[in-house]
Amino acid sequence: MSEFTAEDHVYMARALQLARYGLYTTHPNPRVGCVLVQAGQIVGEGWHERAGQPHAEVFALHAAGARAPGATAYVSLEPCSHYGRTPPCAEALVEAKVAKVIAAMVDPNPLVAGQGLQRLQAAGIETAAGLLAVEARALNPGFISMMERQRPFVRIKMAMSLDGRTAMASGESVWITGEAARRDVQFWRAQAGAVLTGIDTVLMDNPQLNVRLTAQELGISGEVRQPVRVVLDSKLRFPLDAALLKTTGKVLIYTCSVDEEKIALLQNLGLQVRQFAGKRLDLTEVLRALVTEGINEVHVEAGATLSGQLIEQGLADELVLYMAPHLMGSAARPLFNLPLAQMAERYALTIRDMRAVGQDWRILADFN
Repeated sequence: MSEFTAEDHVYMARALQLARYGLYTTHPNPRVGCVLVQAGQIVGEGWHERAGQPHAEVFALHAAGARAPGATAYVSLEPCSHYGRTPPCAEALVEAKVAKVIAAMVDPNPLVAGQGLQRLQAAGIETAAGLLAVEARALNPGFISMMERQRPFVRIKMAMSLDGRTAMASGESVWITGEAARRDVQFWRAQAGAVLTGIDTVLMDNPQLNVRLTAQELGISGEVRQPVRVVLDSKLRFPLDAALLKTTGKVLIYTCSVDEEKIALLQNLGLQVRQFAGKRLDLTEVLRALVTEGINEVHVEAGATLSGQLIEQGLADELVLYMAPHLMGSAARPLFNLPLAQMAERYALTIRDMRAVGQDWRILADFN
């Protein structure tokens, strides 16, 4: 029998709901919510709003005030025990004299990893963990991936016709999906740390790859956080009139080129260029480099080649696929370049969600 009561589930579900309020604002920090309960009543709640600002527990304790002593704290992630940009939340809970702390999951950060709960226990505070842990992990795929695998979580977004085509043979692809689906993509971009594409997509489609939703549309306060735009461009073919140059926000170009004149020219235009050894970019190395940039959740909007390579090399975690209600014909371009010869070579996915978005269908699938 579970150690958690029905009431525990209700309050943790509320903490997870609060954590979701930080979906578009906290990167690279995890999204965390906290609820303080005293005698069956919520006396304080809060969530982590932006990196560098107080954590969820601090907001909840401030809201509870004098009602915090003796309360039970429900937190969607183990309270931190180390000093970062903010003081440790475990200490704040100890000082507030709460009676019990229930965490949805233990923090995968090696700097915490159970030490927050141990600090609470040492102070005589009862602790428990594992309540709605699956739901808590789903809120922070990038943070967890970075801590457990030392690479970002990679989400590939693609759009196709009913017959699995992404562009005509000429490259024409505007627009496969309808307005509602294109707006939906903006929300995926907004929660990512970076939007990744290849130079062929830049040359063919000239995309902006930024978030064009307002703070009100995202349901947040303050400025909209723009993800870093990352272009993989081994031979440094980046055009000087690209639409990316006309947007605000950081743009990174990863290249193997040693053309210092072109690099200087791009840097003078406001781009940041990172050089890698070799003739072609290594995707595993690219993902490691993104971690050093503070990016743990990557949204990929690229063509069949780069997207196929990420899948082939086992670097793709999730697929967001929009399916439009039309046929583009057998001469049109395929969804992925995956040269498979036998049925046994198929890539298995688990469909997690499927729903209509305007006139199109959106499928969310996890790579097994």
